[in-house]
Amino acid sequence: MHVFSAHEVQQLITLLRDTARAEILPRFRNLEEGSIHTKAHAFDLVTLADTEAEKAITAALNAAYPDALVVGEEAVAADATIRADLPDAPRAFLVDPVDGTWNFARGLATFGTILAATHFGKPILGLIYDPIGDDVIWASHEGETLFQNAHDAQHTLSTAAPKPLDQLAGYIHLKLLPQAKQPAVAALFPEIGQPGALRCSAHEYRLLAQGHVDFVLSGTMTPWDHAAGVLMCQNAGGVARMLDGSDYSANLPEGILLVTSCEEVWRELHAKFAPILLG
Repeated sequence: MHVFSAHEVQQLITLLRDTARAEILPRFRNLEEGSIHTKAHAFDLVTLADTEAEKAITAALNAAYPDALVVGEEAVAADATIRADLPDAPRAFLVDPVDGTWNFARGLATFGTILAATHFGKPILGLIYDPIGDDVIWASHEGETLFQNAHDAQHTLSTAAPKPLDQLAGYIHLKLLPQAKQPAVAALFPEIGQPGALRCSAHEYRLLAQGHVDFVLSGTMTPWDHAAGVLMCQNAGGVARMLDGSDYSANLPEGILLVTSCEEVWRELHAKFAPILLG
């Protein structure tokens, strides 16, 4: 398994920062007509910032790690077979160039760039960069979860302490859960303190790793959305498991992922969601 050095991590952070400055930020609130397109459905968008940023990141990763598989969200949208190589890859990079594209396309600042590295599907490095704040949260498989600001000062992050169900805050991607189960899941919302959604996995996982919210429940296993966030939250003291109790892997094509601030909250939410979503 490749262990990323501190120098390599900083090089990857610089890559994300430079790409954002060249390809993403100049297009924020400045998208030309015709540069926003729909993919699978009306809320699944891609812009020129997504495609150009992914090209730049992919080219740099290919040059620095020629033996690694690079799996980008937009590349997979064009050729789904790319993802099939992930389980057999001793080193792979997962790239989501502009996570939260719906927000980005409407001028909302809630978007980010996600980069993860995996070893046969197991997350071993995760970085989530916020181009607006010019800061990054990152974790390697053996270390702490760190917040690094625009001046490269760092501090360690920890997830939140346990809370009762009616005091929890977090994110439930209701429309990405099985359609037949959505009404029953929605009926649980009044029992939970503050459920919502940001339309942006990058910021949802960042807030969870920082201890500001308590959970993320997801029903679409797109690996570029989750691998980095899972590792970050686990290393900050949180718990990430599939709703059936199995370990998360970037190789999983489907399932329900529950990431929480601690074991107590995972069990509390599992008791609510599992009978509905696994029944």
